[in-house]
Amino acid sequence: MRVALVHYWLTTIRGGEKVLESFCRMYPQADIFTHVLDEKCLSPVLRRHRIQTSFIQRLPCSRKHYQKYLPLMPLALEHLDLTEYDLVISSESGPAKGIITRADTLHVCYCHSPMRYLWDHYPFYYAGAGCLSRAAMRLFFPLLRMWDVTSAQRVDAFIANSQTVAARIHKHWRREASIVHPPVAVDNFTAHDKEKGEYYLYMGQLVRYKRADLAIEACMRMKRPVVIVGEGEERKKLEAMADSSIRFVGRQDDLGALFRNCRALLFPGEEDFGIVPVEAMAAGVPVIAYGKGGATETVRDGQTGLFFKEATVASLMEAMERFERQEDSFDPLALRAHAEHFGEERFQQEAAAVIRRAWEEHQKYTQAPEER
Repeated sequence: MRVALVHYWLTTIRGGEKVLESFCRMYPQADIFTHVLDEKCLSPVLRRHRIQTSFIQRLPCSRKHYQKYLPLMPLALEHLDLTEYDLVISSESGPAKGIITRADTLHVCYCHSPMRYLWDHYPFYYAGAGCLSRAAMRLFFPLLRMWDVTSAQRVDAFIANSQTVAARIHKHWRREASIVHPPVAVDNFTAHDKEKGEYYLYMGQLVRYKRADLAIEACMRMKRPVVIVGEGEERKKLEAMADSSIRFVGRQDDLGALFRNCRALLFPGEEDFGIVPVEAMAAGVPVIAYGKGGATETVRDGQTGLFFKEATVASLMEAMERFERQEDSFDPLALRAHAEHFGEERFQQEAAAVIRRAWEEHQKYTQAPEER
């Protein structure tokens, strides 16, 4: 069968792009469709596939400011021609699922989350926007929400990356979803017994909803060093509030070295799934996480890490104090064994099983009676 993979944009390599890479390995002949492509960011896996962009690619400064073209993306998706494909897998976090397919094409959507800036995290994005952006959000977002709900009906089967996202899909789109946790490259990390680490670690985008500010403030009050890995729009603001014990190192390729020398990963945001905590556990590093969202599906409280209950500095500090009292009880090899449940082979097996079931169900309605 002819297979198409539809991804919202290819301007960096993060968790969503790692999932796309895994689908590419499952379907090596698949074509990729996306709104915007920055070829410098493509991995070798993605480069092996034919990639077609929407008309957003041809608009001014689209590679850098693609999100400003969000109101045009529904139209751009509907202009993509996917009539020659039998199976379409859309990767949804930005607009991707709204493509139009043949009646006998199976459309499966792997959803990282319904668009956060339209739904759950709208107040965060609105509060951090400038005057012109706020005016545009008030004007366009109600229309985008209506399109988002309507386009959800074009999907034959949803796969959610976590129970948290499955609940959002049901809440916002009134659709059910199978759950397949995303693939994590656990083999890139090694766990071994080590002396107590030198610092705490925060790793992720420096954007408002990921709450790096909680990690920084808690470590400053407790006089604990912390290394901040990542880039984002909040970096300058966070650097301004930090003292000399807080070290910003930007994006890093050698995560293994950072994990080897840290005491624990601080994960203070409410995430859809959260690949970073699984990577930390694969390296034998315990996780101190906010007890909501995807982290509750990957971290075992008291065994591979600890949860704090409220998104406050005081609650995080209390969890860090508990961790330091029992730091020696966390077994790096046990953490590693737990992380191995989230590897790529498991993802591909589970995703293939869902797609196979959806295909069999779809055939009941698209095949002629004598072909069934």
